[in-house]
Amino acid sequence: MDYLFNEMQVMIRDIARKIADEKIRPVAAHHDETGEFPWDIMKIVADSDLFGIYIDEQYGGMGGGCTELAIATEELSKACGGIAVCYAASALGTYPIILYGNDEQKKKYLPDLAAGKKLAAFGLTEPNAGSDAGAIETTATKTKDGKYYILNGTKQWITNGGEAEIYTVVAMTDKNKGARGASTFIVEKDTPGFTFGKKEDKMGIRASATRELIFQDCKVPKENLLGREGIGFIVAMKTFDMSRPGVAAQAVGIAAGALDHAVKYAREREQFGKPISAFQGIQFMLADMATKVEAARALVYSAARMIDAGHDKAAKESAMAKLFASDVAMEVTTDAVQVFGGYGYMKEYPVEKYMRDAKITQIYEGTNQIQRSIIATNLIKESAGKK
Repeated sequence: MDYLFNEMQVMIRDIARKIADEKIRPVAAHHDETGEFPWDIMKIVADSDLFGIYIDEQYGGMGGGCTELAIATEELSKACGGIAVCYAASALGTYPIILYGNDEQKKKYLPDLAAGKKLAAFGLTEPNAGSDAGAIETTATKTKDGKYYILNGTKQWITNGGEAEIYTVVAMTDKNKGARGASTFIVEKDTPGFTFGKKEDKMGIRASATRELIFQDCKVPKENLLGREGIGFIVAMKTFDMSRPGVAAQAVGIAAGALDHAVKYAREREQFGKPISAFQGIQFMLADMATKVEAARALVYSAARMIDAGHDKAAKESAMAKLFASDVAMEVTTDAVQVFGGYGYMKEYPVEKYMRDAKITQIYEGTNQIQRSIIATNLIKESAGKK
């Protein structure tokens, strides 16, 4: 389908597609097997200016938004969901600065992030606080002189953990206020008291680094507080509203990549003297897969454009895009393995990796059960407002 991309968006799509085809696809299996972080690919992406596409021009970016980020993420994910998320997760860590940073903070951090000189990461999830983001236990205590905050606690399953240089971290400044006692801080990698746990051995997206963030009397300047105290939960939720179309775009890319492999294989694989693409059973599978991918893509770009248009209440649409696209990715990649038959189950062929990579899109940045809760809550509020 034609999504009426403008000139800049077409350029972004073509650059990302070229990187995916020529640079990522040949090394995707290597990074999946070894878990090696793809710094060489990140350098290529940085040199292509893709890290700055969603950042304002005054801070070194291209002035785009969610739509541009979704375009690039989808194209990169067609080749490897793991390598693509190394790129996209930097946006997740950057969005809190874009949304709530003051001019000094933006001038200090955004230019290097836009240039790809540094990666970002977002620290919210903890061992006891996954879907229940309001239950975080990491604390930030202000020093007596008021010049610093002392962070103590552990964040878990942080994408780009240990590789990123800039972290936006949610911590409790007042534990007695629950979610209203959370605040968000910018923490630099070399800050004393800030260390990392082991790199997780994951089922999918294995090229990306997932680690614990460990804070032990980590001293953060008061100037690194984003916004003000007590709005940390709001920062996190607004960030997810902006970033979930990116996860959805990753899911669409993974599904589209698997579909491409399935169609090609169906044309080449022969059984009973003819290509399996000649059999109606396979044709119907491919038709359903393609239709679902296109429907997911339409929802992703609709949500992204709504956000870019300035709608301040896009939580429902953002959640819908993430929910539907990730469910489609899991279904389509599973069907792609089925099209390949026994070969699809073997690591020698690419589709089993797409299936493994797809699963996490149903889980991170809010499980799909949480997305359904967000959608339903907003539907009910909207209905009440119409009375």
